[in-house]
Amino acid sequence: MDLYSGHINKLIEELAALPGIGHKSAQRLAFHLINMPKARVERLAQTIVSAKENVRYCKECYTLTDQDVCPVCANQRRDHATIMVVENTRDLAAYEKTGKYIGVYHVLHGAISPMLGIGPGDIKLKELMQRLEGDVQEVIIATNSSLEGETTAMYISKLVKPTGIRVTRIASGVPVGGDLEYIDEVTLLRALEGRVEL
Repeated sequence: MDLYSGHINKLIEELAALPGIGHKSAQRLAFHLINMPKARVERLAQTIVSAKENVRYCKECYTLTDQDVCPVCANQRRDHATIMVVENTRDLAAYEKTGKYIGVYHVLHGAISPMLGIGPGDIKLKELMQRLEGDVQEVIIATNSSLEGETTAMYISKLVKPTGIRVTRIASGVPVGGDLEYIDEVTLLRALEGRVEL
């Protein structure tokens, strides 16, 4: 038996489908939204629709942005000869929080995972190799310390090494199985500073 009306159940169901939102959290969010002033709910809904319509990939690094080129790539004070390769935009944001990395990024949007059917062609590797045709001196591989992240790191290393570009991997300050987006800035900074040649 349903406890709530169809509209409330549908809202709870949609919210619970979001990553990291369980049924109880979805209920709390649903009731919070219902109790918000109509103008705020409409503003929230319009913001979500607007983000969906306007956010796209940066033409250089493939992070999410609402411009053709993201602010990091557009910044001429950044070191464009050093590219840090990350799995997703959340990992990029985690490194940006340290305030110490001055290079640019390349977002793969995933990692190689044969178990999940994700191969090299399913992530932004071809685009990375195209970027390396420019004046790049170092590629820092900052994929997660998971089986998939390590597999992706080794694959990238094998692709990049023949070009003569220096390839490094972030140090093991990042725990095995840990996701970069949840790690504190000090640990991320130590991992960056302790990177090693592959």
